[in-house]
Amino acid sequence: MPIVCKAAVSNGKGNFTIEEIEVHEPGADEVIVKIQAAGLCHTDKDSLEWGKPMIIGHEGAGIIHQLGSAVTGFSVGDSVLLNWATPCGQCFQCLEGNQNICERQSPVVAGGNGYSPGHSHLEATTWNGKPIERSFNLGTISEYTVVKSSAIVKNHSEKMSFQAASIIGCGVMTGYGSAVNVAKVKAGSSVAVLGSGGVGLNVIQGARISGATKIIAVDINPERLAMAVKFGATHTVQPDRNDTGLLKASEEVRLLTDGRGADYSFECTAIPELGAAPLAMVRNGGTALQVSGIEQDITIDMKLFEWDKIYMNPLYGKCRPQIDFPKIIDLYDRGLLMLEEMVTRTYPLEKLADAFDDMLKGRNAKGVIVF
Repeated sequence: MPIVCKAAVSNGKGNFTIEEIEVHEPGADEVIVKIQAAGLCHTDKDSLEWGKPMIIGHEGAGIIHQLGSAVTGFSVGDSVLLNWATPCGQCFQCLEGNQNICERQSPVVAGGNGYSPGHSHLEATTWNGKPIERSFNLGTISEYTVVKSSAIVKNHSEKMSFQAASIIGCGVMTGYGSAVNVAKVKAGSSVAVLGSGGVGLNVIQGARISGATKIIAVDINPERLAMAVKFGATHTVQPDRNDTGLLKASEEVRLLTDGRGADYSFECTAIPELGAAPLAMVRNGGTALQVSGIEQDITIDMKLFEWDKIYMNPLYGKCRPQIDFPKIIDLYDRGLLMLEEMVTRTYPLEKLADAFDDMLKGRNAKGVIVF
């Protein structure tokens, strides 16, 4: 018998409703997870306009409810984290160590169809008797979901709440991984972080854990700058809203870094006009990263690249879930990575609209739906 449960379903035109869906038997390599908490991020808001009905949500944590016949290494009742960039482990990129850009199963990488051969993801979940997709093959804003076993990682922490666990699989991993895995921030270095939302705060944490001695948070919202200090920023810069390309703010960053600019700079604002801004804040030979996934056309003054600067556009902090998630859990257990403090507010499923509103108005570091 299918599980009948509540989920947030997008109409593909910008709106959603809370509906009853049916979750069917898992395929051989799938598991059913009873979701305990689901993090919310701007991509979830964007997904409301993806042109088709969909169960939304791609950050989550829960408990294994049922195992497919071929699943090993997990048991019913295990506490698990969900990972949206599910690697196949066999394609060219996975074998190169780039699991975050898997060619077969990534829902965002060009050439990947988001599904692997075998049991149909669409048939596993239905709404009004018809198959319905789940955002990033997860659909975490739902009481239950069915996912590939490769999309889950055990959570061995005995003290981490489900709310804290739910945000690891996107916002935390993207920010932390961009600093640690991609930029490889060095001890004693200087870092500028543009935007102090969920991703930016985790870049700050990654830089702090890596031993950066000067971490400069740049944000127009004073409340977010206060959050940045709490999570490890040593200095803050509040730009004027009319500061085109944050060029004036970059002058302040240079003053704070011996006049040359930061060693590393991270764009975490998701504002297309600021796609090139991190280049203005790094020194010659420095590294700039565009973390928030800007995809629009922008105009860049090539002088910003002078001289010997590196500009990177990483996906998901170069995540290798079975390696990186346990590291993050260990850092949390050792008191080095703040997760509970990042969950500003929690909401029942019926208050999802309020959670979106608080997120868009910058009230939360992270908002979480709890079941």
